[in-house]
Amino acid sequence: MQGLILINKPKGITSFKAVSVIKRIANEKRVGHTGTLDPIAEGVLPIFIGRATALSGLLLDADKGYTARARLGITTDTLDITGTVLSSIEPCVSLTELTAVIQSFLGESEQLPPMYSAIKKDGVRLYELARRGETTEISKRKITIRDIQLISFENNEFEFKVCCSKGTYIRSLIRDIGEKLGCGAVMSELIRTSASGFDISDCISLDDLSEENIKDYILPEEKAVSHFKEVNVSLKQAVRFSNGGQLAYDRLKNAVFKDGELLRIKHSGVFVGLGTADNEKKQISIKCIINQITG
Repeated sequence: MQGLILINKPKGITSFKAVSVIKRIANEKRVGHTGTLDPIAEGVLPIFIGRATALSGLLLDADKGYTARARLGITTDTLDITGTVLSSIEPCVSLTELTAVIQSFLGESEQLPPMYSAIKKDGVRLYELARRGETTEISKRKITIRDIQLISFENNEFEFKVCCSKGTYIRSLIRDIGEKLGCGAVMSELIRTSASGFDISDCISLDDLSEENIKDYILPEEKAVSHFKEVNVSLKQAVRFSNGGQLAYDRLKNAVFKDGELLRIKHSGVFVGLGTADNEKKQISIKCIINQITG
């Protein structure tokens, strides 16, 4: 079994648990997701199966969309409503103030990731250090908020939607909104509505999957990388590439590529794998092989 399956991860389980469910249902050891969702969060979780797992890392760089709810006047150690409360006050924030502060985060900025996160420091995940009561210095990361809109604001809770670059923590964004308002804020709900070009409407619930029907929901893995330029090759070239050989430009038609560009290598409609354009050596080197081609 091989391909891509789009899961609507339910609230209350880890992304690792969602992957383990797919492993069991698909009876396949090679299964991997494309970006962790917190247990408190739900929504789009693309999962690769079989040799398609070689593509997992490529989707981590894609923009993501979220709808989130936050509560003003509270701060916690985890930056969400499940954590230990560090402070609690009665906020006094107007709709005009909240709207202006939310809009101020549009564009590029530097964000401090949460201590309770899967980021590694010296080989140890930050949440493991946090659970042991240890602290460490965390570097800020550059992020881009491409769009952010307030949806509702009532009883010191607000809901908003955001489109953002990779590496953006919505919990940290809410923390920063609360700090700018001077009252603090924590995330209470989070739904990933889109990721890597896939919408939540494209996803299937884990509860609706079974060993009998999972094949009906597995998509061709090529859908995840369809935005990369397609390069069609001969049978001989496809066999060479799938066996680990580079493809020389002078043996390809219209071989004009940007240096470092990722390319979809195809033969007779079959997605062979991804290659990387190397203009200095005038060849396509191997990024990953998805389907083995034989002569």
